[in-house]
Amino acid sequence: MIGKYKVITLCGSTRFKEQFLEAQKRLTLEGNIVISVGLFGHSGDNEVWTEGTKEMLDDMHKRKIDMSDEIFVINVGGYIGSSTRSEIEYAKANGKAVKYLSTPDND
Repeated sequence: MIGKYKVITLCGSTRFKEQFLEAQKRLTLEGNIVISVGLFGHSGDNEVWTEGTKEMLDDMHKRKIDMSDEIFVINVGGYIGSSTRSEIEYAKANGKAVKYLSTPDND
């Protein structure tokens, strides 16, 4: 918490850009500090795919999780890819709460 505000990092496939923006708005209006992705590689931000950039962004996202009280997983239709799965495991291993947009089948 920072002051009275919970810090939440959004995680999920960047193909769900609209859902990221909706969750960011809703969680912010609920009184949270929301940290999101910097680029949406699966939604047109092609800079993600230049050499070394995706690896840097993946590491940076884990540092965002370090700063957070919890993560909120954007798992539209239950979809969780390998990068997001890694972030969920990292968050749990570091004592962070994990919440989901959709109830996960086996998590």
